[in-house]
Amino acid sequence: MTPNAPDSAAEPLIEVNSLVRHFGKQKVLDGVSFKVYAGDTFIIMGGSGCGKSTLLRHLIGTEKPTSGSIKIFGQEITTMRAEALQKLRGRYGMLFQSGALLQSLTVAENVALPLVEHTQLDAGLIDTVVKMKLEQVGLTGHGHKKPSEISGGMKKRAALARALALDPPLVFSDEPTAGLDPIMTAVVDELTQRLTQKIGATVVVVTHDMNSVFRIGTRIIMLGTGPNQGKIIAAGTPEEIKAHPNPAVQQFINGDPEGDGTDDSGELLYRETLLGINDTGKYSRSAIQSSKP
Repeated sequence: MTPNAPDSAAEPLIEVNSLVRHFGKQKVLDGVSFKVYAGDTFIIMGGSGCGKSTLLRHLIGTEKPTSGSIKIFGQEITTMRAEALQKLRGRYGMLFQSGALLQSLTVAENVALPLVEHTQLDAGLIDTVVKMKLEQVGLTGHGHKKPSEISGGMKKRAALARALALDPPLVFSDEPTAGLDPIMTAVVDELTQRLTQKIGATVVVVTHDMNSVFRIGTRIIMLGTGPNQGKIIAAGTPEEIKAHPNPAVQQFINGDPEGDGTDDSGELLYRETLLGINDTGKYSRSAIQSSKP
């Protein structure tokens, strides 16, 4: 089952064909196929253990499939050499579930990492860009602090600033609102939407947070568990997912989505792939309102 393209003439930014991944005798991903187009906020959802984070690791090239193919920006990544893959990673941002800020660096130094790794900008210009990004996520005046000195919500916003430091055309986001209260969840969702739209980025989000799914998603796939382990059991727009006839989909979106905000081997994902609020810095009224039942 594959979501329909918003424009049949458009070239996808991401194209996944018949992706299969075995770990020993266990099949984690089973024939996954989909396309992501420019302007999408593409949601990958499903219960714990369905293979969401495994799929994400394949998309960013830290794992190789048992079979199948993945193209990003028209380039086949499953056979790509490490050096070429690292260069490709400079074209996308990554927002990690935990934030994955390096504890030994300040907030500003963390945000600067992609700029140091992937550009030839001088230190003064990097500092200017970092200050601008921190301002955009409402962290002006906090750049000198260590991650241990800021709240969980601030860590997520700092991680968002880092993910968007290079104004990438593509952003991957792994459980971006895990562990946040409803108001901060809405703030992070709104910031992600507004800032990625500002730079024209396409976003791929792995989540099981139903509020986020239907708040920010434009197209959605759901991976199954049990006998449907690692298969796409539903795909479409938010409206199509809400009306989907599969009882497992309805149970998931209306009941307990399973899981506690973690996913399979998530911490390993952070270590493997770490690349080396509104304009006034206040919570917006719309974000707070949208978080209320």
